[in-house]
Amino acid sequence: MQFTAISTTQRGLDGLIARDIARRILSGELPPGTILPSEVELGEQLGVSRTALREALKQLTSKGLIESRPKTGTRVRPRTSWNILDAQLLDWMSGMEGTLEMYHQFLDFRRVIEPHATRLAAENATTEQRIELSRVYDELCQRARDFSPEEWVEVDTRFHSLIFQASGNCFYLPFGNLLTTVFKWFISHSSRDGGMCLAEHHQIYKAIMMADGEAAYQASLALMNAKKHRL
Repeated sequence: MQFTAISTTQRGLDGLIARDIARRILSGELPPGTILPSEVELGEQLGVSRTALREALKQLTSKGLIESRPKTGTRVRPRTSWNILDAQLLDWMSGMEGTLEMYHQFLDFRRVIEPHATRLAAENATTEQRIELSRVYDELCQRARDFSPEEWVEVDTRFHSLIFQASGNCFYLPFGNLLTTVFKWFISHSSRDGGMCLAEHHQIYKAIMMADGEAAYQASLALMNAKKHRL
Protein backbone atom coordinates (compact mmCIF):
# COMPACT_ATOMS: atom_id res chain seq x y z
CA MET A 1 0.00 0.00 0.00
CA GLN A 2 1.49 3.35 -1.05
CA PHE A 3 0.12 6.86 -0.63
CA THR A 4 1.10 9.86 -2.78
CA ALA A 5 2.44 13.03 -1.23
CA ILE A 6 -0.04 15.89 -0.97
CA SER A 7 1.75 18.83 -2.53
CA THR A 8 0.36 21.76 -0.58
CA THR A 9 0.90 23.56 2.69
CA GLN A 10 -2.36 25.50 2.49
CA ARG A 11 -4.75 25.93 5.35
CA GLY A 12 -7.14 23.01 5.71
CA LEU A 13 -4.48 20.45 4.88
CA ASP A 14 -6.06 18.00 7.29
CA GLY A 15 -9.25 18.10 5.21
CA LEU A 16 -7.32 17.29 2.03
CA ILE A 17 -5.62 14.36 3.74
CA ALA A 18 -8.94 13.08 5.07
CA ARG A 19 -10.54 13.39 1.62
CA ASP A 20 -7.70 11.49 -0.05
CA ILE A 21 -7.88 8.58 2.39
CA ALA A 22 -11.70 8.60 2.45
CA ARG A 23 -11.94 8.32 -1.33
CA ARG A 24 -9.60 5.34 -1.28
CA ILE A 25 -11.83 3.68 1.30
CA LEU A 26 -15.10 4.55 -0.46
CA SER A 27 -13.84 3.32 -3.82
CA GLY A 28 -12.82 -0.04 -2.36
CA GLU A 29 -9.11 0.55 -2.91
CA LEU A 30 -8.77 0.23 0.86
CA PRO A 31 -11.38 -2.42 1.71
CA PRO A 32 -12.80 -2.96 5.22
CA GLY A 33 -10.26 -4.62 7.48
CA THR A 34 -7.28 -2.93 5.82
CA ILE A 35 -4.69 -1.74 8.35
CA LEU A 36 -3.26 1.65 7.46
CA PRO A 37 0.47 2.36 7.75
CA SER A 38 1.69 3.78 11.06
CA GLU A 39 1.37 7.54 11.59
CA VAL A 40 5.10 8.00 10.96
CA GLU A 41 5.07 5.96 7.74
CA LEU A 42 1.80 7.43 6.47
CA GLY A 43 2.97 10.97 7.25
CA GLU A 44 6.16 10.36 5.28
CA GLN A 45 4.28 8.93 2.29
CA LEU A 46 1.87 11.88 2.22
CA GLY A 47 4.59 14.41 3.00
CA VAL A 48 2.63 15.98 5.84
CA SER A 49 3.16 16.67 9.53
CA ARG A 50 1.92 14.26 12.17
CA THR A 51 -0.29 17.04 13.54
CA ALA A 52 -2.16 17.46 10.24
CA LEU A 53 -2.36 13.70 9.79
CA ARG A 54 -3.80 13.15 13.25
CA GLU A 55 -6.47 15.78 12.64
CA ALA A 56 -7.34 14.05 9.36
CA LEU A 57 -7.60 10.66 11.05
CA LYS A 58 -9.90 12.18 13.68
CA GLN A 59 -12.23 13.33 10.88
CA LEU A 60 -12.26 9.87 9.33
CA THR A 61 -12.90 8.29 12.73
CA SER A 62 -15.86 10.62 13.38
CA LYS A 63 -17.39 9.53 10.07
CA GLY A 64 -17.08 5.87 10.97
CA LEU A 65 -14.54 5.04 8.25
CA ILE A 66 -11.65 3.98 10.48
CA GLU A 67 -10.90 3.02 14.05
CA SER A 68 -7.66 2.93 16.02
CA ARG A 69 -6.86 0.27 18.59
CA PRO A 70 -3.79 -0.25 20.73
CA LYS A 71 -1.31 -2.77 19.27
CA THR A 72 -3.40 -3.41 16.13
CA GLY A 73 -3.15 0.09 14.63
CA THR A 74 -5.67 1.97 12.48
CA ARG A 75 -8.09 -0.21 10.55
CA VAL A 76 -10.77 0.50 7.93
CA ARG A 77 -14.17 -0.21 9.47
CA PRO A 78 -16.97 -2.27 7.87
CA ARG A 79 -19.37 -0.42 5.54
CA THR A 80 -22.13 -0.86 8.11
CA SER A 81 -20.25 1.58 10.36
CA TRP A 82 -19.86 4.39 7.80
CA ASN A 83 -21.84 7.60 8.34
CA ILE A 84 -22.77 7.53 4.67
CA LEU A 85 -25.23 10.46 4.92
CA ASP A 86 -22.59 12.77 6.37
CA ALA A 87 -22.65 15.87 4.13
CA GLN A 88 -18.87 16.16 3.93
CA LEU A 89 -18.49 12.47 3.17
CA LEU A 90 -20.97 12.77 0.32
CA ASP A 91 -19.07 15.80 -0.96
CA TRP A 92 -15.84 13.78 -0.95
CA MET A 93 -17.57 11.19 -3.13
CA SER A 94 -18.10 13.74 -5.91
CA GLY A 95 -16.74 12.51 -9.24
CA MET A 96 -16.15 8.97 -7.97
CA GLU A 97 -17.54 5.75 -9.34
CA GLY A 98 -19.59 3.80 -6.86
CA THR A 99 -19.16 0.10 -6.24
CA LEU A 100 -21.75 -2.46 -7.33
CA GLU A 101 -22.53 -3.21 -3.70
CA MET A 102 -23.26 0.45 -3.02
CA TYR A 103 -25.53 0.66 -6.09
CA HIS A 104 -27.55 -2.30 -4.80
CA GLN A 105 -27.76 -0.83 -1.30
CA PHE A 106 -28.75 2.60 -2.59
CA LEU A 107 -31.50 1.06 -4.73
CA ASP A 108 -32.78 -0.82 -1.66
CA PHE A 109 -32.82 2.46 0.25
CA ARG A 110 -34.62 4.28 -2.57
CA ARG A 111 -37.20 1.49 -2.83
CA VAL A 112 -38.19 2.12 0.78
CA ILE A 113 -38.22 5.91 0.84
CA GLU A 114 -38.73 7.34 -2.65
CA PRO A 115 -42.18 5.89 -3.50
CA HIS A 116 -43.54 7.45 -0.30
CA ALA A 117 -41.92 10.79 -1.15
CA THR A 118 -43.43 10.56 -4.65
CA ARG A 119 -46.89 9.94 -3.19
CA LEU A 120 -46.50 13.02 -1.00
CA ALA A 121 -45.23 15.07 -3.94
CA ALA A 122 -48.39 14.20 -5.89
CA GLU A 123 -50.52 15.27 -2.94
CA ASN A 124 -48.57 18.30 -1.71
CA ALA A 125 -46.62 19.86 -4.61
CA THR A 126 -47.24 23.56 -5.06
CA THR A 127 -48.26 25.07 -8.39
CA GLU A 128 -44.74 26.42 -8.80
CA GLN A 129 -43.22 22.99 -8.12
CA ARG A 130 -45.53 21.33 -10.66
CA ILE A 131 -44.52 23.93 -13.24
CA GLU A 132 -40.85 23.28 -12.48
CA LEU A 133 -41.39 19.52 -12.67
CA SER A 134 -42.99 19.98 -16.09
CA ARG A 135 -40.00 21.99 -17.24
CA VAL A 136 -37.54 19.39 -15.96
CA TYR A 137 -39.57 16.53 -17.45
CA ASP A 138 -39.61 18.26 -20.87
CA GLU A 139 -35.85 18.61 -20.62
CA LEU A 140 -35.61 14.94 -19.66
CA CYS A 141 -37.48 13.98 -22.84
CA GLN A 142 -35.17 16.18 -24.89
CA ARG A 143 -32.10 14.54 -23.36
CA ALA A 144 -33.60 11.13 -24.17
CA ARG A 145 -33.95 12.12 -27.83
CA ASP A 146 -30.45 13.59 -28.04
CA PHE A 147 -28.83 11.26 -25.54
CA SER A 148 -25.76 12.52 -23.74
CA PRO A 149 -24.85 10.52 -20.61
CA GLU A 150 -23.53 13.54 -18.72
CA GLU A 151 -26.52 15.76 -19.50
CA TRP A 152 -29.00 12.96 -18.78
CA VAL A 153 -27.48 12.39 -15.34
CA GLU A 154 -27.77 16.09 -14.47
CA VAL A 155 -31.41 16.38 -15.54
CA ASP A 156 -32.53 13.04 -14.08
CA THR A 157 -30.92 13.94 -10.76
CA ARG A 158 -32.86 17.22 -10.73
CA PHE A 159 -36.09 15.35 -11.51
CA HIS A 160 -35.72 13.06 -8.49
CA SER A 161 -34.43 15.81 -6.22
CA LEU A 162 -37.49 17.91 -7.04
CA ILE A 163 -39.77 15.05 -5.99
CA PHE A 164 -38.24 15.04 -2.51
CA GLN A 165 -38.50 18.82 -2.33
CA ALA A 166 -42.15 18.75 -3.43
CA SER A 167 -43.08 16.18 -0.78
CA GLY A 168 -43.59 18.95 1.77
CA ASN A 169 -42.22 16.69 4.50
CA CYS A 170 -39.38 18.27 6.44
CA PHE A 171 -37.70 14.88 6.92
CA TYR A 172 -37.71 14.16 3.19
CA LEU A 173 -36.57 17.63 2.12
CA PRO A 174 -32.84 17.14 2.89
CA PHE A 175 -32.63 14.13 0.58
CA GLY A 176 -33.29 16.37 -2.39
CA ASN A 177 -29.89 17.96 -1.80
CA LEU A 178 -28.00 15.58 0.44
CA LEU A 179 -28.22 12.57 -1.86
CA THR A 180 -27.42 14.40 -5.09
CA THR A 181 -23.92 12.92 -5.26
CA VAL A 182 -25.16 9.35 -4.80
CA PHE A 183 -28.03 9.89 -7.25
CA LYS A 184 -25.49 10.96 -9.86
CA TRP A 185 -23.38 7.87 -9.18
CA PHE A 186 -26.37 5.61 -9.48
CA ILE A 187 -28.01 7.26 -12.50
CA SER A 188 -24.69 7.38 -14.35
CA HIS A 189 -24.25 3.65 -13.80
CA SER A 190 -27.81 2.65 -14.71
CA SER A 191 -28.05 4.82 -17.84
CA ARG A 192 -24.58 4.16 -19.24
CA ASP A 193 -25.88 1.92 -22.02
CA GLY A 194 -28.89 4.10 -22.70
CA GLY A 195 -31.14 2.63 -19.98
CA MET A 196 -33.25 5.69 -19.19
CA CYS A 197 -36.59 4.19 -18.06
CA LEU A 198 -38.35 7.12 -19.73
CA ALA A 199 -41.75 5.39 -19.69
CA GLU A 200 -41.53 4.97 -15.91
CA HIS A 201 -40.50 8.61 -15.51
CA HIS A 202 -43.53 9.60 -17.60
CA GLN A 203 -45.87 7.65 -15.31
CA ILE A 204 -44.38 9.32 -12.25
CA TYR A 205 -44.66 12.75 -13.84
CA LYS A 206 -48.26 12.17 -14.99
CA ALA A 207 -49.36 10.92 -11.56
CA ILE A 208 -47.83 13.91 -9.77
CA MET A 209 -49.42 16.36 -12.21
CA MET A 210 -52.80 14.66 -11.68
CA ALA A 211 -52.30 14.76 -7.88
CA ASP A 212 -52.87 10.98 -7.77
CA GLY A 213 -50.88 9.83 -4.76
CA GLU A 214 -51.46 6.10 -5.17
CA ALA A 215 -50.57 6.12 -8.87
CA ALA A 216 -47.45 8.13 -8.07
CA TYR A 217 -46.45 5.61 -5.41
CA GLN A 218 -46.91 2.65 -7.76
CA ALA A 219 -45.09 4.37 -10.63
CA SER A 220 -42.13 5.15 -8.42
CA LEU A 221 -42.08 1.60 -7.08
CA ALA A 222 -42.05 0.29 -10.66
CA LEU A 223 -39.00 2.40 -11.40
CA MET A 224 -37.18 0.80 -8.46
CA ASN A 225 -37.09 -2.62 -10.17
CA ALA A 226 -33.42 -3.66 -10.08
CA LYS A 227 -33.66 -5.22 -13.55
CA LYS A 228 -34.11 -1.74 -14.97
CA HIS A 229 -30.85 -0.41 -13.58
CA ARG A 230 -28.09 -2.63 -15.00
CA LEU A 231 -27.83 -4.40 -11.65
